[in-house]
Parts: sequence; C-alpha cells; structure tokens
Amino acid sequence: MGDELVFSPANKASKVHSIEEWGGNGNKEAVAGDSIGITLAEQIFVERGYVASHQTETPIETNRIHADVFWIVREPMRIGRLYDLRLGTQDVKCELVSIDQVMDSSTLEASKDPREQLERNEVGQMTIQTRSPLVIDNHDRIPTLGRFVIVDDGQICGGGTIFGGVYTDRTIAKSNNIFWVEGKITAQARAARTGHRGAVVWFTGLSGAGKSTIAQALERELFARGTHTYVLDGDNIRHGLNSNLGFSPEDRVENIRRVSEVAKLMADSGVVAITAFISPYRMDRRRAREIALEGNAEFVEVFVDAPLAVCEARDPKNLYKKARAGEIREFTGIDAPYEPPEDAEIVVRTDRQTVNESVATILERLLPRLRSNSDLL
Repeated sequence: MGDELVFSPANKASKVHSIEEWGGNGNKEAVAGDSIGITLAEQIFVERGYVASHQTETPIETNRIHADVFWIVREPMRIGRLYDLRLGTQDVKCELVSIDQVMDSSTLEASKDPREQLERNEVGQMTIQTRSPLVIDNHDRIPTLGRFVIVDDGQICGGGTIFGGVYTDRTIAKSNNIFWVEGKITAQARAARTGHRGAVVWFTGLSGAGKSTIAQALERELFARGTHTYVLDGDNIRHGLNSNLGFSPEDRVENIRRVSEVAKLMADSGVVAITAFISPYRMDRRRAREIALEGNAEFVEVFVDAPLAVCEARDPKNLYKKARAGEIREFTGIDAPYEPPEDAEIVVRTDRQTVNESVATILERLLPRLRSNSDLL
C-alpha cells in the first residue's frame, strides 16, 4: 500500500489505498501471481485494458509494433486489411503495414523477398499499425504483454510475439495536487460532428528539407476537404511559447515536449494538428508519439527526407551558410546530429518528389487513418 501506480496508456497516476483479496487478510503488499483488487487514494477513470505499473517501470505505449506472426488459417493475412488484435484485455483494430521476412514453418527456409501477404503455416517478421493506443512490452522481458492474437470475423487466425520496442522515461516532475479533468464531450462525439478523428501528424527532417512548405500545402488540402486542421511551425512556436529556449540538447528536448503536449490537446479537441519541426532525436519523437497516444489521438510520423547536400544547396534562410561560417552553433546536420526515423509511417523524398506529389503520398496513407472507428465497423 502507498505505492504510486501509473495507468497506461492514459498516463494517469494514483496511490494504492488498499489491497483487497479473498479472505480479507488485510495484506499491505502483493507480489507477481497474486489475484487481488485494489482501491486508489484518488478517483481516476481506468478503462478495461489499462496496465498499471510503477513510474520507473512503465511499459511501452505505441500504435506501431514489430512482431513475429504465425498464420494458421487458409485465407492469407494481407497488407492493408483491417484485423482485430487482442493482447491481454486490450482489443484494437490493426492493419499489416509491411512484411520484412517470411519463414516456412515446415522447411525453416527464410526469405526477404517483397511480399503482400502471409500464407498459412508461414511465420512473418512484420510491422503492424493499430487504430488505437496499445500498451506492450517486448516478449523477452514480459511475455504476457508481448504476445497477442490476430482475429478476423471472430476467428483466431494467428498469433505473434513483439520485439524491438523502445522504452522511454515517463518520469515527470509535477505537483502532487493536480488532477486531469475529464471533458464532457467525447472524442467519438467530436469525430461524429467533424467527420474525422483528431490526430497529430508529425513532420521531421533537416532544415531545408521542405517540412514547412509541405505541411502548409497539406493543411490547405485538408482544409479544402472540410477537415479541421492547423500547422504548428517550429519558428512560430519559438516566437512565443518556446521563446525562452535555445538549441542546446536539453532545450531541444524541452521544445519538443512542449509542442507534443500542445499537439495532443489540439488533437483531443478534434483538430488534425500538423507539426513541422526538425525534432532531431528519435527518443524525443517516440515520446511525442506516447504523449499523443495518452490522449487517445492518432499519431502519424512523416519523414521529409532530403540529403544534407540538397538541403544545404537550398538554404532558404541562409542558416547553413551561417553555420559553416561559425555564426550559428549546434546547427542540426553541421555540428549537431540528426537521427533519421527508422520506421516512419510515411516517407516523402523531396529531392525526387514535387510538393504536390509529396502531399498526394501523405494523403494516401493519412486519410484512412482519420476515419472514425465507427466508420470501420
């Protein structure tokens, strides 16, 4: 009793007031394997499927996983088709994004040839995207949170184990006397009114890659389609909210944290928030994803990919020129690192694609994810 528990994916916290069990012995502690109930010191809303943990040992919150899946039915598992994924008491819609490797279970022969579907009795190493936040652990760490089944039309069609998940530090210094206030209008009600889900579309890439240009073009296109949308631009945010931050590694982390929280609130209000930030560190972008998922918002990472040489040749603000001359310190790509995404939902290559082609690529993948879950039933 007295331990503070964090409930994922909402990231709500409360202390254990009592531990309840059959027989009522009044134990003050419980260990793995015990069947218990608990009461909490503060009233918070905990939904079915939430996972409780200590603040220093939180699981992974994500909407994109890497897994080994064994398929057992005659109908193949196909890229782009929606399935139900069940993990513990969590039940979410998902789709197969890519198949990276396939092994025949009878011959144990592995192949990395491009595949659009996984056949019966094959094991596929794949990427799966979910329509809702999923709380997971890597199977080799906590098996019960690292294994799942895939269900199609009520039938179990395959099972999988999760690997490669990255843990982030969710320890946050905050007052013990503040509590999240739940709104009276649900995300489903907002989606029914606007015709789309709230979302965070996170652009990342080098300076000069075209993030702001494409973000603004995407905003115009979405707006023309009746979507409630707004661009959070890196330069604009630093004029006000983050005007007290510089470009040191610590300030860059705080810059992205603040933007992530603002984008989450906008997505919670039903807006498609488009962020255009260099956001050079992978861990910060993973944390941005977790923050969005805490608010049950869709999160889509867009890598605006252009070689450094191309970005430097464009140099619309003469920033590279100043960095090369030593007038700007800790400039990303010159004397500060940029860690490109390893698994972005969408990649546009602006050294090969026009702005319109880039926007078309984004819309093709983004629009299906903005549909409300009720539209999929």
